[in-house]
Amino acid sequence: MQVAFQIASILMAVALIVLIMLQVRGGGLGSLLGGGDAGGGIARTRRGLERTLFQITVGLSFVFLVICILSVAVYPTS
Repeated sequence: MQVAFQIASILMAVALIVLIMLQVRGGGLGSLLGGGDAGGGIARTRRGLERTLFQITVGLSFVFLVICILSVAVYPTS
């Protein structure tokens, strides 16, 4: 069962990396901090596919957190 938790954690981590990379747009550190040509900064509204990717990312991150907590609770290291 411990191997199943490890495989699930790896798959969730890879899926999260892919989803986060799909959301990256303008690139550059300036647009990350709200400057540059990104426009709107933090207060920008998500629509369509971007909103769907964001919601999937939030859901997968929650599942990843639950899997990690369960794996530590069921199989403590010490």
